[in-house]
Amino acid sequence: MWIVLALLSAVFAALTAILAKVGIEGVNSHLATAIRTVVVLVMAWGMVFLLNVQHGIGDISRKCWIFLILSGFATGASWLCYFKALQMGETSAVVAVDKLSVVLTLVLAIVFLHEEFTLKSSLGAALITAGTWMMIK
Repeated sequence: MWIVLALLSAVFAALTAILAKVGIEGVNSHLATAIRTVVVLVMAWGMVFLLNVQHGIGDISRKCWIFLILSGFATGASWLCYFKALQMGETSAVVAVDKLSVVLTLVLAIVFLHEEFTLKSSLGAALITAGTWMMIK
């Protein structure tokens, strides 16, 4: 099931780039990010209440709160940079560079989460890096 959700995530991410590129025309990128964020906020809390899981908020540990908040800051910074880059550059190049996050995530997962670094993952990272380089040249 995770693969289906991951593929849907990729489809929606692709749509995000195209819709955002059209939507930010003539709009300050930070204002556009704020509008997008409100929509995401409503959708996320809507799912919480739809699935009736709001009662679990009290069960979240202090450590989880800290890391979720830090993740939120990272997401916000990412979105602000992404929208500004979309406004300034070609969509295909911006998205390609943005997807270097896969390589950076791999490295961070190895360093901080002690995940395994395999020949397959190193080859994948190298190919993503090469593909990104080709997209921006």
